[in-house]
Amino acid sequence: MSPALVSQETRTRDRIVRLAELLYLRGYAHGTTGNISVRLDNGVLVTPTNSSMGMLEAERISLVAPDGTLLSGDKPSKETFLHIAMYEERESAKAVVHLHSTHAVAVSILAATDPDNALPPLTAYHHMKVGRLPLVPYVRPGDMRLADEVRSRAGAHHAMLLANHGPVCAGRSLEDALAIAEELEETAKLRLLTEGRPVNALTAAQLAELDHHFPS
Repeated sequence: MSPALVSQETRTRDRIVRLAELLYLRGYAHGTTGNISVRLDNGVLVTPTNSSMGMLEAERISLVAPDGTLLSGDKPSKETFLHIAMYEERESAKAVVHLHSTHAVAVSILAATDPDNALPPLTAYHHMKVGRLPLVPYVRPGDMRLADEVRSRAGAHHAMLLANHGPVCAGRSLEDALAIAEELEETAKLRLLTEGRPVNALTAAQLAELDHHFPS
């Protein structure tokens, strides 16, 4: 491996540890839930299985081939296939964040949640960061059918919500993917706080104005 690739991988491992800890401290990841990946020139770095986002060790983060084969580090997350599915369908994706964050999961189990768009456009920032959010039907964790469900939506959506499970967000960088995941969780919180009350979601005209001024 060239020195440049080694340096890129080392820096990225350190960033994953630092930003995963931030998610943990903010309460977006609990116990050993959640996983992060970053696509590199020599493979994909992904957090190990049964690891706490608040206590990762850089040298133990898994490096896998594009097909998920372990190249080095600890055994990767059992949900690595979700990340691989996103990368296969989104060439622009450089990082993926998957969380079991409380408010997003709560929205995913509400019977009234729209399967075509799980969260209404309550704020401009949700629309710009998250956009239309499909609800993926429930599939048992670890079942490869879930990869097919994610893959079928990933071309058109960089974020989605897994029913009874949590969000999956892809970004152009690790920081971008984290920002999308955080905005999704905060909008889910707003959705629950306003449950049963009349709300003024953004109109189609207001969304079109945002798309004009802030194209994706």
